[in-house]
Amino acid sequence: MPTLVIIGAQWGDEAKGKLVDVLGEQSDLVVRYSGGNNAGHTVIVGDEEYKFHLIPAGILHPNVTAILGSGMVVCPKGLLEEFDRTVAQRTFGPTDNSPWDEKTQRKLGELKISSAAHVVFPYHRMLDNLEEEARGANKIGTTSRGIGPAYQDKVARFGIRMGEFVRPEAFRTRLKEVLTYKNRLLEMFGSSPVDFTSLYDEYSAYAERLAPFVCDTEPIVQDAVAAGKRVLFEGAQGALLDLDSGTYPYVTSSHPVAGGACLGTGIGPRDIDSVLGVCKAYATRVGSGPFPTELHDDIGEWIRQHGKEFGTTTGRGRRCGWLDLVALRHSCRLNSLSGLVVTRLDILAGFDTVKVATGYRVGGESLNYVPAEADVFAQVEPVYETLPGWSGNLRTARKLEDLPSEARAYLDYMAEATGVPVAVVSVGPARDETIMVRPDLIWGGT
Repeated sequence: MPTLVIIGAQWGDEAKGKLVDVLGEQSDLVVRYSGGNNAGHTVIVGDEEYKFHLIPAGILHPNVTAILGSGMVVCPKGLLEEFDRTVAQRTFGPTDNSPWDEKTQRKLGELKISSAAHVVFPYHRMLDNLEEEARGANKIGTTSRGIGPAYQDKVARFGIRMGEFVRPEAFRTRLKEVLTYKNRLLEMFGSSPVDFTSLYDEYSAYAERLAPFVCDTEPIVQDAVAAGKRVLFEGAQGALLDLDSGTYPYVTSSHPVAGGACLGTGIGPRDIDSVLGVCKAYATRVGSGPFPTELHDDIGEWIRQHGKEFGTTTGRGRRCGWLDLVALRHSCRLNSLSGLVVTRLDILAGFDTVKVATGYRVGGESLNYVPAEADVFAQVEPVYETLPGWSGNLRTARKLEDLPSEARAYLDYMAEATGVPVAVVSVGPARDETIMVRPDLIWGGT
C-alpha cells in the first residue's frame, strides 16, 4: 500500500510544492485534500517557474492523475486562469488554450475535480473583506480570497458543490436560493448586493469549461489505493494553521494536518502508509498570530531577502525567525510523521552561529509544549540553544556527505529534538537540488 501524505510541518510556505513535484514523478495519483487558492506552491523546472494555487503540483508529470479532492473549496475563475497558464507553459505547437486541442503536444497529467468540492463565488470574497474589516485591531490576516466564508457555507450546509455547479439548472436553482440570503448579509454590512443574472452568466461559462473535469473522485482514489498504486496526498498551508490544532483563531478554515487526507479524499486512516513533514531550517509565518522566535532585526530581514520570503499568493513579506523546535515537535506528534523534509538549509549558510528554540518560558515557568490558547502562546519567551553555523554554497551538494559538518550536525539536532529522522534535505529550488537522505522513509520503503 504505497501511499504518502506530504504536509507542511510549520505555518505554511515550507516548499511543499517542490517535494510534491520531485516525488510526483514516482506517483500515479497526486491528490490535494484541503484549502483553496489561499495557498500557493512554486515549482521550478529548468528555466520555467510554475505557480500553483489550486492544481496539485504533481500535474507537471504526464503520467500523473491530479485530483482536487472533496475537502477543497475551488474558485472556478482562478482555477481556469491557473490551468490555462500552466497549459501554455507546458505546451508545444499551436494552441487556443484548450486542454483537448489535438494539435498540441501536452506535457501535463490528467486533471480531475471532485463533484463534492465546494465552489468559491465573488460574494465569498466580498464577505471575507467585510468580516476582516469588522474585526478591527484583531484582524486574522486572511488572503481575502473568500476561503473562510466558503467553508462557513459548507459547515452551514448552504454551499454549492461542483457537482451542482456544472449542471446548469441545478446551478440556477441553488444560486437563486443562496444569493437571496447572501445579498441580505451584504446589505447588513452596508455593501451593494450581487446581481443574479450577471453572476450566473459569468459563472455558467466557467462551469461549462470545467464540466469535463468534474466527477466522483472518491472511488478513483479508493480503487487506486486498493490496487497498490502510488498515491501522493498533497497538503496545503501548514499543520500549525489547522482549524482544531493550530493557533486558533489565527488559523485557516480547513485541516492541513495529515488526518485531513482522510477527511478530504475518501480514504481511511489505515490507508496512509507514510507521512513526510516539510519544514524550513528556520521559521516563517504570514498574517497575524503568535510567533515566539520571530526576529525584528537585521537577521530577520536578511533571511527574508536572501530566502525570498514573499508569499506566492499575496506577495506579502513573511515574518521570519529562528527554528522553533517546540512547535515542530508538536507538529511531528500531530501528524505521526515518518520523516522530516528540511528545506532552505542553504539560506542559513554564512552565519557564525545559529539559534534554535528548545523550550519556552512564560510567567516565570518553563514550558516544553505549545499552549492551546493563542493569547498564552503569544506571551511565551523562547529558550534558545546556540549552535555552530556553516558557510559555503550548499546548492552544489547532492549527498549528505557533501554538506558542511556543522550543517549535518544541525540536521542531527533537529532529528533528536523531534524524535523524527530526516528523510530529505533541499538545498535549492531546482529539482536536482535535493538530497535523499532516507529513501526508505518514502512510500513506506516500497
